[in-house]
Amino acid sequence: MPLLPPEGIAAREARWCRRANHYGRRRGIRIAFSALSRLGDGVFWYMLMGALVLADGLDGLQASIHMAATGAVALTLYKGLKRWTRRPRPFAADLRIRAWVAPLDEYSFPSGHTLHAVSFTVVALAYYPWLAPLLVPFTAGVAMSRVVLGLHYPSDVLAATGIGLLLGTASLQLWPLAL
Repeated sequence: MPLLPPEGIAAREARWCRRANHYGRRRGIRIAFSALSRLGDGVFWYMLMGALVLADGLDGLQASIHMAATGAVALTLYKGLKRWTRRPRPFAADLRIRAWVAPLDEYSFPSGHTLHAVSFTVVALAYYPWLAPLLVPFTAGVAMSRVVLGLHYPSDVLAATGIGLLLGTASLQLWPLAL
């Protein structure tokens, strides 16, 4: 049996999803959020890790390995949570919500894209705070894209943000920077 929010909250959240998803009908918005979501699949993060190694040598390698290790934990964590909660995606639960891109898996909670983006951003900014003007808006865009594209509820994204913050922060405590 799926773990779902109380009925009143679920109805309100479904309305928010329908409202956000409606923006996807605009071609330019759909293309922008689809691109953000696709980059959030990992492409952006792998390119960033490679760029850090090329630009900063061994220090960039250390940051990239730290990000990759945090990402491996994030992957395990979000897959386990999805299997446990089995929350249907918004487009599967409400026929008025359209999936503007194909989902990577069946369940909604939590948003893996958001969890990874937030945890990667926390770790990357610990090493390179000057990347904040790039990473913070990108991460927010990835999170918003998941709701607009009909793939996640706002609570999936909010929970993933919290989990990503905790995971990124914990990884910095367990793997202190050697700077």
